[in-house]
Amino acid sequence: KDYYYHTLKLKPTMKSSLVLAALLLGNFASTQAFSPRPTSTSSPAPLAASSSTALHGIRSAVARARDSLLSRERTDEDLKSGIAFFYDRSSKLWEDVWGEHMHHGYYIPEDRTDHVQAQIDLIDEVLKWAGVGDDGKTPKKVVDVGCGIGGSSRHIVRKYEGATANGITLSPYQAQRGNELAKEQGLEDRASFQVADALNQPFPSNTFDLVWSLESGEHMPDKQKFVNELLRVAAPGGRIIIVTWCHRDLLPGEPCLSTKEEKILAKINRAYYLPKWCSVADYVSLLEKAGAENIKREDWSYIIAPFWKAVIKSSLNLKSLVGLLKSGFSTIRGAYAMLLMLKGFNAGVIKFGLITCTKKDE
Repeated sequence: KDYYYHTLKLKPTMKSSLVLAALLLGNFASTQAFSPRPTSTSSPAPLAASSSTALHGIRSAVARARDSLLSRERTDEDLKSGIAFFYDRSSKLWEDVWGEHMHHGYYIPEDRTDHVQAQIDLIDEVLKWAGVGDDGKTPKKVVDVGCGIGGSSRHIVRKYEGATANGITLSPYQAQRGNELAKEQGLEDRASFQVADALNQPFPSNTFDLVWSLESGEHMPDKQKFVNELLRVAAPGGRIIIVTWCHRDLLPGEPCLSTKEEKILAKINRAYYLPKWCSVADYVSLLEKAGAENIKREDWSYIIAPFWKAVIKSSLNLKSLVGLLKSGFSTIRGAYAMLLMLKGFNAGVIKFGLITCTKKDE
């Protein structure tokens, strides 16, 4: 599997271009943040109040910049609000460039260039790997935890006749856009999306026969509570699928990741509003503790390896750079962090983990 990893390496010119673009856009965005805003001539604000507000804004920006440089951890509330803001600002840009699926692609063969189809294939291959439908039963009620703009949900309800899906996200923009696309595609009666917290889901227990979480687990600050909620809303005998970014499993006798590895992850956390990472082995332990059955795991890092290189290439054009600028500083920082993701995958510290299990059939 190691031979797939060479696809992650960037040419020096591509890396330099992305860094330069991020720095230039970041500088412009910072300048705009401190530019005076026009005030109403009919009711001008007092000079002292304006100065105080401007000073507070500058201090806040400086504090955020300091925390970013030091890669400081955020509080749970900061993470929730930051995630919502990040995806509110960046989701339109992603859809304009990549379409409705906001996740990795399935790159077998590794040289495929049909990236949108690769993303669709990832959904199908994960469902196949997890054994969905192997018993002749297809899911009827699906929950998409961390649904983005609903690409997975809509694909799944089209795939399985009679299925319905409820998607939840912290981003109001994503929920609204997901519902708009469902209506445009004639699926408004089968797929719906709402703003909700994955750690406190607004659904009754024992509801869904398929609980789907594609690249959202990395955002969860309390992984045990996350796993418990997935199992709570699953129907007895229901299937849970978690596809998520993880750090590598620790070796026997190894207490923690190396300092160098922790630094890479901490920088990514600041850009993508992530809490501390865990390993696939950690997820297995959490699921066992919660009473899950038929647990299976696998590392698909080599399968998704070409994805980040493709995303970076797609960002190096005028349309994408202009869209990036309009999306604001947090999105720009997220774009720059793509290099850190590449570095983490190349170093073997970041893994693309798949975990599936079933809830005990009562």
